[in-house]
Amino acid sequence: MTSLASTSTTDIQPIGPSALSAKLAMALLLAALADWLFYGQRMGLSLVIFAIAVAGASLLANHATLDLRRTTIGGAIVTLGLAPAVEELNTLSFLILMAALLIALLLATNPETTGLADRARALRNFVLYGFLRFFPDALQVFNLSAFTRGLALWLMPMVMSTVFVALFAAANPVIEQWVSLLNPKVILEYVSVPRVLFWALMLTLVWPFIHVRWRRRKFAVPAATDVAEPEPLAAFVSAEFLGPSTILRSLILFNLLFAAQSVLDGIYLWGHVALPDNVTYAWYAHRGAYPLIATTLLAAAFVLVAMRPGGPAEKSKVIRPLVYLWVGQNVLLVASSILRLDLYVGIYMLTYWRIAAFIWMGLVALGLILIVARIVLDRSNEWLVSVNLIALAVVLYGCSLVNFDAFIANYNVAHSREASGNGVQIDINYLLTLGPQALPAIDKAIALRPSASESCLVSRRDRLVEQQRQDLAWRSWGFRNWRLQRRLDAQAANRPAG
Repeated sequence: MTSLASTSTTDIQPIGPSALSAKLAMALLLAALADWLFYGQRMGLSLVIFAIAVAGASLLANHATLDLRRTTIGGAIVTLGLAPAVEELNTLSFLILMAALLIALLLATNPETTGLADRARALRNFVLYGFLRFFPDALQVFNLSAFTRGLALWLMPMVMSTVFVALFAAANPVIEQWVSLLNPKVILEYVSVPRVLFWALMLTLVWPFIHVRWRRRKFAVPAATDVAEPEPLAAFVSAEFLGPSTILRSLILFNLLFAAQSVLDGIYLWGHVALPDNVTYAWYAHRGAYPLIATTLLAAAFVLVAMRPGGPAEKSKVIRPLVYLWVGQNVLLVASSILRLDLYVGIYMLTYWRIAAFIWMGLVALGLILIVARIVLDRSNEWLVSVNLIALAVVLYGCSLVNFDAFIANYNVAHSREASGNGVQIDINYLLTLGPQALPAIDKAIALRPSASESCLVSRRDRLVEQQRQDLAWRSWGFRNWRLQRRLDAQAANRPAG
């Protein structure tokens, strides 16, 4: 009698030395391009050029296995991912570009993944293991199989040990002293270690896109039809642990706790009652954002587990109203936090963290509403995750195209005491930290406060102008910087001769 076995294996297809050598040559060419574009240079448009080169090399190296329709969709995704980086290269546009490359590669080269969970698992495995394959694969050219296996076995432990040592050294001064005894100056005098590491890093990053290999699940086919029915496995979580009684008691307590928080917000925020001693308005406003992150995520996780499709609590006439009440209280908490933050911004002006808080709170409120929609419409948790991911992707993509530096600077100047008669005075020092995009607002602020046109402020403004000029070099060029330069040139042309 044959039993049905299911094993997860890595789909390693043998590849000829000639084909592997050609792919290795392409990876070396990409590393050389990265050295010319990035090493010792500021990144901007150069990253867009490199991403296009990586996508083209991946298309060339894997053209024999590509499907035209899926490849076209992948190309459209890469094009969308390039737009924010062309607008301006920052952390968000960089992450969007990397995500676009990964998703496009998945769609073009892995047609076996269809569902959201399969694609997420494939991308997870690609990120965890794909960037560690260059050196083991490259050594196959020299037929050093034993060395390759040894390197594969020790690579992850050594990399993780290095990371841990670095973290321990940052946290423990004794370990930091021990690490400082390893003086690499003698070696560095003869070998450019940073450049060697840069090349190694580039090779490990581009290699998975050249030599694409996904981890696939293979199933053994039973040889006989009379397969014994396996005994059911014991439940991973006890039925009582998430039974209706436990869920009911939890929801009652949670609603009482959230009600207490709502009452406090009603007293101090909506009722405008004076805060207790030693509690400032700024502190009260800031304390609301961080508990909101934890409580709403825990609330969403609990509701998803408690009201899982087909679970014993989903159809309960008592539990379902309590879930709606609890989600409603979470939405009320989000509304209170948004009002608190709006009042705080009205007094202390706008910053990046306050904009991020507004966006986060909006996403939290949308997520809570979608949880209720999932329960009412009797949809699956995968539907809920998909809709939330779509909303998050749309918001992040929109944020990547927004000039927050200029928006913050213009808002703070327009709502300052000098311009509107309310609020606080213009914090020119903060405006200067926003970078060249704040230059038009800085000029308005200096005009509103003639006393601010001191030599030190003027020199700091001139440094921003110089930084803007450097950003217009073709390697670091961005469409946003180009638009700013046109505006500055127009202002300079319209300025009366002094």
